[in-house]
Amino acid sequence: MTTAPWRDPALPAAARVDDLLSRMTLEEKTAQLYGVWVGAATDGDGVAPHQHDMTADYDWNELITRGLGQLTRSFGTAPVDPALGARALALAQRRIAAAGRFGIPAVAHEECLAGFTAWRATAYPVPLAWGAAFDPPLVEEMGRAIGRDLRAVGVHQGLAPVLDVVRDPRWGRVEETIGEDPYLVGTVGTAYVRGLESAGIVATLKHFAGYASSAGARNLAPVRAGTREFADVTLPPFEMALREGGARSVMAAYTERDGVPASADPELLTRLLREEWGFTGTVVADYFGIGFLQTLHRVAGTPAQAAHLALAAGIDVELPTVKYYGETLVAAVRAGELPEELVDRAAHRVLLQKCELGLLDEDWQPPSPESVDLDPATNRALARRLAEESVVLLDNPDGLLPLAPDTRVAVVGPRAADALAMLGCYSFPSHVLTHHPEVDLGIDIPTVLESLRGELPDAKVTFTEGCGVSDPDPSGFTEAIARAAEADVCVAVLGDRAGLFGRGTSGEGCDVADLTLPGVQGELLDALVATGVPVVLVLLTGRPYALGRWHGRLGAVVQAFFPGEEGGPAVAGVLSGRVNPSGRLPVSVPRVPGGQPWTYLQPPLGLAGEVSNLDPTPLYPFGHGRSYTRFAWEDFSGPDAEIGTDGSYDLSVTVRNTGERAGAEVVQLYLHDPVASVTRPDVRLIGYQRLELAAGGSARVTFRFHADLSAFTDRAGRRVVEPGDLELRLGTSSGQAREVARVRLAGPVREVGAERRLRCEADVLRN
Repeated sequence: MTTAPWRDPALPAAARVDDLLSRMTLEEKTAQLYGVWVGAATDGDGVAPHQHDMTADYDWNELITRGLGQLTRSFGTAPVDPALGARALALAQRRIAAAGRFGIPAVAHEECLAGFTAWRATAYPVPLAWGAAFDPPLVEEMGRAIGRDLRAVGVHQGLAPVLDVVRDPRWGRVEETIGEDPYLVGTVGTAYVRGLESAGIVATLKHFAGYASSAGARNLAPVRAGTREFADVTLPPFEMALREGGARSVMAAYTERDGVPASADPELLTRLLREEWGFTGTVVADYFGIGFLQTLHRVAGTPAQAAHLALAAGIDVELPTVKYYGETLVAAVRAGELPEELVDRAAHRVLLQKCELGLLDEDWQPPSPESVDLDPATNRALARRLAEESVVLLDNPDGLLPLAPDTRVAVVGPRAADALAMLGCYSFPSHVLTHHPEVDLGIDIPTVLESLRGELPDAKVTFTEGCGVSDPDPSGFTEAIARAAEADVCVAVLGDRAGLFGRGTSGEGCDVADLTLPGVQGELLDALVATGVPVVLVLLTGRPYALGRWHGRLGAVVQAFFPGEEGGPAVAGVLSGRVNPSGRLPVSVPRVPGGQPWTYLQPPLGLAGEVSNLDPTPLYPFGHGRSYTRFAWEDFSGPDAEIGTDGSYDLSVTVRNTGERAGAEVVQLYLHDPVASVTRPDVRLIGYQRLELAAGGSARVTFRFHADLSAFTDRAGRRVVEPGDLELRLGTSSGQAREVARVRLAGPVREVGAERRLRCEADVLRN
């Protein structure tokens, strides 16, 4: 028996796919271009159509005779035991392979924004907490662990990370982002991609591009970012994650910019992504994004027109289920309304990726494990480390923290005793289990209250909720005030409830009008402060909230961004002093709730000035965070210098821990460009290094700046390095420079492209 060339693993993948495509009918090719949303049966017996109307228009058994591109969220749709789910998925894959002429299984994809979104899987801190840790190696380790869990149950593709840069903190999906700075988002996001891809999982970058720039912070609102903002703020994280992380998939954004929806934009999805950046992977639609071209954007009058627009722009795969790339697409090709070459182009990309995943090999077998543990001790240890590193001590003016071990503590607030206070909207308990109240969480999630009692066994700890997260009822204030008055210190645990489309105060579709604490939580905090008892404010949120109203009135302020299943012990560890806080703000904390949007990436006119009575200066700037120890910066080496517009320059500083306990300092490098041909941010992050130092220990960090890092988009739309003076500022935040190096770039304006350096390398010498 002769093996067909497409089955021969010794041949190049492209040659195998060319041979396979030549054998396929139009229907078989289009079948590779869509997913189907099914639920894995809990008895391991198979799969069935799911999601009601989304799957009501096809017959599963007939559909799979043509083959199938993807399976959507077998684990993330309903609670299913992981081992039973894996066996059900394996059975579904065997049925798909057996039904089609070529025996090709589907790519199974899942959400993995903050861990595998599956029942009993580890719930890690949300991406905003990754940004707060300023620790890409740890994020990469987490990504690798998530990838191993996905792979163990037969999943091939993860829909993460989110590389949107925060432009307006009122946007509901801020919790899903890494922060408000493109360099931080790019470096941390790239680390996650490397981890996921190293485990053999296809990482999917989203949302490409501009989604977080929605006007008025409204989900799916038009994007009004200008050409230079788009090029210099929105796009760099994606470019870095593709070039340095090796991501193999990109998800098109829902939004439109300047009248062109991303899902119908060949300039974005083909010319830039593929021709300029050299991307060779797959582009997938955000869920129902192709249909939205007809129903929401109204740039297509018929399903066939929507399919044509998306396919021509460069979307290879329709997700989550078949609506536009199935019979509609076949009919359009048959009618001469759409060239078959577009189908072939997309099918080639899809099949090439399947070939790389081994799905075209005759000996491919899906995993069918007898038992699966998606929340082992190693995962929980990783979740704990990341949670602890991400907690930010915003203020501790009189050293109230750490708490005395035998103190009387009144814990008050709606987030103190709720396990869901730790989780973002894409965690399985928040995302899915709200529809299954009879099912337990599946994982252990200690609350702040129980964790604090464990941290301080000799303390007298009382608790009352005081109020709900978002309801206007203040009836619990009286008891809260009484408990606080009886205590030595009051710990107020306030914040968000993650949800979807208005069912929470943070999360997808949970946008807010301003940055006031939800409900009557602000009034509760006022009442607690008025008792005269020192108040420690602990925030468990998905976005920053305005805190200027209480500045100077609180004993301490601790910020945690949905820190995951181990977030309770992490926060309590900071309060007790077991954990020395080392998180730094990935987003600015505003002083007042209005005056938004504002991020620290402001040109001169975006800063405070005499022409307006509104001062947008944040209460706590990007990069800010305090510690229980002290750090001295010594022996700065950054002499004034002149280099070429293609030159490099080193600057160094020694950081010494002069306190009595171990801690971590985050040295941040900012660029200030005094004069440029277009307005530039006053400062922007171009490098950073987290330094873990024992008491009395020191380390010398050297940043290797290259002129490429000063590049920006000029008036003609070119990315250029301009001659002129620069300041390289080493600091502890965007608002506090410790050392300044002055560098002059000499020579001609230099245009740079995909070959340019994207990151500032740092060398660390420990003494």
